[in-house]
Amino acid sequence: MKTQNLTSFSEFHLLGFLEDANLQLILFGLFLSMYLVAVLGNLLILLAVISDSHLHTPMYFFLSNLSFSDICFISTTVPKMIVDILTQNRVISYDGCLTQMSFYVLFGCLDYMLLTVMGYDRFVAICYPLHYHTIMNPCSSASLLLVSFLVSVLDSQTHNMIALQITCFKDVEIANFFCEPSQILNHTCSDPFTNTISMYLFAFIFGFFPISWNLYSYYKIISSILKVPSSGGRHKAFSTCGSHLSVVCLFYGTGIGVYLGSAVLQSPGKGMVASLMYTVVTPMLNPFIYSLRNRDMHSALKRLCRITV
Repeated sequence: MKTQNLTSFSEFHLLGFLEDANLQLILFGLFLSMYLVAVLGNLLILLAVISDSHLHTPMYFFLSNLSFSDICFISTTVPKMIVDILTQNRVISYDGCLTQMSFYVLFGCLDYMLLTVMGYDRFVAICYPLHYHTIMNPCSSASLLLVSFLVSVLDSQTHNMIALQITCFKDVEIANFFCEPSQILNHTCSDPFTNTISMYLFAFIFGFFPISWNLYSYYKIISSILKVPSSGGRHKAFSTCGSHLSVVCLFYGTGIGVYLGSAVLQSPGKGMVASLMYTVVTPMLNPFIYSLRNRDMHSALKRLCRITV
C-alpha cells in the first residue's frame, strides 16, 4: 500500500481472521453465538441485581456496573466484525475507526477500574468487617464509580488526541478485526516513537496502579483469611473473593497480552487471537464466573426467571 495523507483517504481496511470464503459462515455463527451469550449473560446479572433487594449491596452494585460495561465493551467491536463477515466488506471509515477506538479504550479502562474498586470492596469487607458499612456507604460507592468513569474518559480522550495528531499513514490495512490503538500507531509515516511511548506510558499508569492495588489487596485478604481459626470460615471468605480473583487474572492477563503482543509478536494472527480473548471471551465468561458458585446470584436469577414467566 502507498503512503496516504489524511486528506487523500477516508477509510481503513480491517483484515479480519480468514480469507477462506468456505469458513466465513462458520465464523459468523461462532462470533454471533459468543456475542449473544455475552450480552444475555451480563444482562441477566444486571437485571437480577436491579430486581432483587437482597443484592443491593456495594459488591453487587459494582458487579452490575461491570456487567453493563462488558456489554458496551464487547459491542464496540463484535457487531462490526459480524457484519464484515456477513457482507464480506471490511472497510471502516476514518471517523468510524477513531470512534470505535475511543469507545474500546473507554470501556476497557472502565472494566479495569471497576475490577480495582471491587478488589477494594473485598479488601474492606474481609480486613475491616466491622467498619464495612461505614466505609462502603452508598455515597462512597457512587463516588468510586464516578471516579472510575472519569479516569476512563481521560484515558480514552488521551488515546483519541494522540490519534488525531497523525496526519499521514503509510498503510491503510489494519491487521486486526477492529481499530486497535497500537495498530493505528504502527501505520504512521513519521517516527511513531513519541506517540508510542505516550500511549504505553498511559497504559502503564492506568494498568500498573490497578494491578498493584489488586496485588496488595489480595495479599492483605489472604493474610486475614489465614488467621481465621475455623476451616468453614476460611472457605466462606475465600468463596467471596474467588470469582473476583478469577476475573482479575483473566482480564488483566489477556489485556497485558494484547499490549505486549502488539510490540513483541510479529504474527498478525497471534495478535488477533489475543485481542479476541480480551474483547470477546473475557466478557462472555464473566457472568458464568460470578454466578456459578454464588448462591445469592443463583437465588436472584431464579426469582427473575419466575417473574419473567
